[in-house]
Amino acid sequence: MPSTSPTNGRIGVLLVNLGTPDSPQTGDVRRYLNEFLTDGRVVDMPAAIRYPLFQGLVVPLRAPKSAKIYQQLWTERGSPLLFHGLDLQKLVQEKLGKNYLVAFGMRYQNPSIEKALQELRDAAVDRIIVLPLFPQYASASTGSVQEKVMEIVSKWWVVPSISFISSFVEVPGFVGTFATLGKEEMAKHDYDHVVFSYHGIPERHVLKGSHNGHCKLGSCCASYTKSNRYCYRAQCFETSRQLGKALGLSPEQYTTCFQSRLQSRLRDPWLQPYTDEVIKEFPAKGIKNVLAFSPAFVADCLETTIEVGEEFKELFEEAGGEHWQLVPSLNTHPQWVETVADMLRQH
Repeated sequence: MPSTSPTNGRIGVLLVNLGTPDSPQTGDVRRYLNEFLTDGRVVDMPAAIRYPLFQGLVVPLRAPKSAKIYQQLWTERGSPLLFHGLDLQKLVQEKLGKNYLVAFGMRYQNPSIEKALQELRDAAVDRIIVLPLFPQYASASTGSVQEKVMEIVSKWWVVPSISFISSFVEVPGFVGTFATLGKEEMAKHDYDHVVFSYHGIPERHVLKGSHNGHCKLGSCCASYTKSNRYCYRAQCFETSRQLGKALGLSPEQYTTCFQSRLQSRLRDPWLQPYTDEVIKEFPAKGIKNVLAFSPAFVADCLETTIEVGEEFKELFEEAGGEHWQLVPSLNTHPQWVETVADMLRQH
């Protein structure tokens, strides 16, 4: 019989991002949206309401429109969120070396978390570190990944030690890489103002996660403390403060706002201010040149390239703006690759 060698303490790493359709065709987009929008952490309605509403009404209406947008986003390599994730996996593996095994999965669709975990299981790693690639913790993103991982491994007969990196807004390399990219753009053009646009979530999600009723959706996010360290809104404002400082900006020179809301369908307030409303007011205030960041995303995707880079640019120019520039995401910038590797080594 062939002999097997021990793992010698090999550590498994699971990098996870949100997900993407298998193709920009309506059928694949529908499958992706069905899985995404029926996740109880994304849409926290009772299942008896959530499934009929989204599978029966919202997704069928939204899928054809979303497919057209994904067709604009798609490249020769496919979905940017996917190929940037696979590239990051390869580069981090090279940085960490043979004592680690790095796998990559998506919370929704492919490659699945289950397949990535099976790869680590087959390699008999001693323990697993899970890094959801969401800088700021939210139940609808990081929390959903954590829940899915535990659901899968709960079915294993032997469960290795598993730990999670829940957020990384305080990691210097995260802010530092965005600042590096921002300074490159600032060297090319003079900007009147900077926008930090984060993915929105319903206000109720923040309130449900509030520690001892700390959150008031107001000035409580003016500082980042033990009481709000898992508050998504507080982490977004802290990211803005750190980025503003790294870019040499005063608080008056930048705005923190939130995008991608579904308020029109759910009739429920999301985190404010809303990016699309804020930027329409800029030109009348004399703000004609804007540099935009999407610091809730570490890889370019529909919400960065299309929503912030194209749709918001159009809204801004229609209101009288002159120049709108999106700072690219971290993707596989060498500084970011080293940051991810360091986070995993230190963890």
